[in-house]
This record gives sequence, C-alpha cells and structure tokens, in this order.
Amino acid sequence: MVGQVPGSAGNGIKRIFATSLTEVKTFDAEGLGAIRREGTKAYKYIQYSEEAAAVDGVAGEVTYYVADTGYPANKVTSDLSASSEVGAGVLMANMSDDEYGWVQIRGLATLTIALTAGADGDTLTPTGSSDGTLDVTASVTDHRCAIANDASEDEIICEFPF
Repeated sequence: MVGQVPGSAGNGIKRIFATSLTEVKTFDAEGLGAIRREGTKAYKYIQYSEEAAAVDGVAGEVTYYVADTGYPANKVTSDLSASSEVGAGVLMANMSDDEYGWVQIRGLATLTIALTAGADGDTLTPTGSSDGTLDVTASVTDHRCAIANDASEDEIICEFPF
C-alpha cells in the first residue's frame, strides 16, 4: 500500500515495537509519545527525569509530567514537587535520569507504593499525594488520572492522559 507506515495497519498506528514493556534504553528507540496497546491495557513511551529529588524511578510507581514542558516533551518524573501535578502513568521498569521506557496509561495496574489515601471506587489525583503515588481527589480542580479498584492492595484503574 503506497504511503503506509511500516508496522502499521494503514491508519498511522504503530504496531511493531523494538522494546519490551520492561526494557529501558539510553536513547529513543520507539519515538517519544508512541502509544502501545496490549489487551485491555495501553502504554506510552516516555523519557524519565530525576529532577531535583535526584531519585531513580521504581517500577510500579506513579509518574507525573515535568512542570510546564513535560506533556508536550513526553518527559516524566516521580518527583511530585517538580511536576505540574498531572499524572503521566505507572512505570513499567526501574529508570534513571534521561532514560527511555514505558508507562502504563490505561487498564488495571498494581502500584509498588501505597496510595496516600483512598477507598475502592475513589477517583485519584497526584495533588496532595507523596512522590510516586496518588491521593483521593478532593477538589474539582484536581487532575483525575485513576480510580482505586482495590485500595487495600494498591490496585488502580489507570486513566492517564495520552
């Protein structure tokens, strides 16, 4: 088919990926912002930034878009104080500064760090939480990015922005 993107179904959606979901690279192997679907889950290819906290990201932690430029640049951090308090996704692998990898943005996920607060069915937000996790949405202006599915097991339903 003329003009078809290799690895796509003719609709511009990438279908073949060079990396596994838990693979971390020091270079952009997939194209920042690439979206990947597997079953009922979706993932986004991002670049991790340690920001001021200078702490590596841990698989199963929530990330947030870096303040001001994070979303358009697909740059995320688990340092809440350096973020725009907009959730980006759940890390699929441990990551260090300026590394590339996947975050889960849709579907059921289990965090490796406890929610700051919440009960089953609560909507969740970065606002008011601790680094790498989420808290209960308390205000209509809070960014809602997940729902607590089983709060006692740190299980969430991801609804992070693409």
